[in-house]
Parts: sequence; structure tokens; C-alpha cells
Amino acid sequence: MSRKLVLIWWFSLALLAAGLLPAACQGPPDYDEARRALVARQLLARGITDPRVLAAMGKVPRHLFVAPALASQAYGDHPLPIGQDQTISQPYIVALMSQWAEVHPGDKVLEVGTGSGYQAAVLGELAAQVCTVEIRPELARTAAVRLQELGYRQVRVKTGDGWKGWPEEAPFDAILVTAAAPRVPPALSEQLKEGGRLVVPLGEGSWDQTLVRLRKVRGELKEEERLPVRFVPLVRPPDQGQGN
Repeated sequence: MSRKLVLIWWFSLALLAAGLLPAACQGPPDYDEARRALVARQLLARGITDPRVLAAMGKVPRHLFVAPALASQAYGDHPLPIGQDQTISQPYIVALMSQWAEVHPGDKVLEVGTGSGYQAAVLGELAAQVCTVEIRPELARTAAVRLQELGYRQVRVKTGDGWKGWPEEAPFDAILVTAAAPRVPPALSEQLKEGGRLVVPLGEGSWDQTLVRLRKVRGELKEEERLPVRFVPLVRPPDQGQGN
């Protein structure tokens, strides 16, 4: 090998080690390894201990739920935009909500706010049936196609007002709301089974929200957990306001 080629080879290795070579020169991203790192460094390290939740987070390909231009950022522990002023939640919050929901293999779960479909896919790894409601038709259609293509036949997507839940499919063992509501929507309380878990961010402003877990005990919702969070607001049709 000539001295010139040796110098080029060593220079290339140095750039690769420093992360300065273009992605095309470094080969395709190892998304499997990125998911393993996410589980170990962001989830286990921050108190996510449910083995089924950890397995689901290590399996669902989050990079397929965002725009291709953002795929390289998919396994960072932060939200990402998905269009229409909406975001895909950070992985830790997805895992935490799933853990708080205590989803069992035979459960039927309702999600309010489908978005990209990522949380629904994680729930699809945990539950027998997942019903998810999205008010934006375009997001609902895109998520439904994506979930079907990835084999999540147990997940059903509906375009509609999530404040009203999905009464035709009730009751549910667990309900997750992925947008902030000023209060618990009455329909969701009604559609939750006795002993069921409701995980929902509550608050009117972007900076004053609390993620809570409530359990239905003798027909009443009892708060069990809480954490400060920041979610996009739960949107309703213009003529519906925030009433029943």
C-alpha cells in the first residue's frame, strides 16, 4: 500500500471515530442497537421496570413513526414533530404511561390521541385489543395504514372526538390520553371498568400540566400517581367546547 493510501485510510478512520463522516460513509443506522441503548440508558435508568413494557419499547420501530428526515433522531429521549402541530411523545413518557396503565395480555385498552400511532403500537404489544381515537382525519389515516403494514391487527383506529371515548367498544381495562385535558372527560370515566386504570395529563396551560394515574374503585376515580409534564392540548370539534 502506498504512503498516500495509508494516510487516506488513517484519516478516514479518524473521521469515522469522531463521527464526522457522512452517514452514507458510515453505513446504515443500527436501529436495533439504538432501541437497546434507549431501553438501557433512558428507561431502565429512570425507573421503568415492567419487563413487558421494556420488551415492547425495545421492539417497536419508532423510526418508522416519524418522517424519514427525522429517523436518525427517533431514539433520542425527546418528542418529535409529526405535522399538524402535533408531536410523537418522548419514549420515556410512552413507557411510563404504559407502565402506569398496568396492561395485561388479555386487556382491552382505549387510547385517546393516536397521533403517529407509536403509543398504540406499544400498547398493541401489551394488550389483546387496542382502540385508538384521533380527531385529525389525515393523522388517523396515516397511523392506520402504518399500523396495518407493521402487523398490528389488534389495533383499531377511529377518526372522532376522543373526549367522548369509544362507547361502542366499552368497557376498557385501561385508558390512556396522550393530550392534555382541563379535566377528566366524563365519558372516559364511564367507559372504564371497575378496577381499571386511567392515565391522563391534566391542565389548561402548556406549563401547568400533571400526568395522573387514576383507578376506578367502587365507581369513583382515585388518584394514585402524578408527575409534571407538558403535552399538546386535547383538541375537540369547534362546536363541542369542553363539555360532555
